[in-house]
Amino acid sequence: MSAPTDPSTDPAASHRAVENLIARYAELVDNGDFAGLGALLADAAFTGSGAPVRGSEAIERLFRDTLIVHADGTPRTHHVTTNTAVEVDEPAGTAVARSYVTVLQALPDFPLQTIAAGRYHDRFERRDGRWRFTERRVRITLVGDMSRHLRRATA
Repeated sequence: MSAPTDPSTDPAASHRAVENLIARYAELVDNGDFAGLGALLADAAFTGSGAPVRGSEAIERLFRDTLIVHADGTPRTHHVTTNTAVEVDEPAGTAVARSYVTVLQALPDFPLQTIAAGRYHDRFERRDGRWRFTERRVRITLVGDMSRHLRRATA
């Protein structure tokens, strides 16, 4: 009889936990929950088009200062994350992931359209039995009409 698998070091569970963090980021951005983004990325360096930003307050402020929030309290976007490749190093308690991101937006006077597409390059670590971001690098390579999404050309 084999010993039960410790879920904190199970490769399949670790892979799923990392994927869930990637999905959570998209949910928080699309919901306009910038405090939640700060908490999610509190242990990470976040790099968009500028220098890396660290710390929950600085990351929350970056999103608040950069993204336009509409009457419903959201950016009126859907971040679609695909082609996610996760590599977990169980003994080290670290993981890396690469994925595509496609950002859709619609408003009453702005028909549904793709406004941006690019890549995420992420690093994670497991601390105290929990996976967390340690780095998120965003590289937007295709840009559409961002006039209703960004206050300025960063992030």
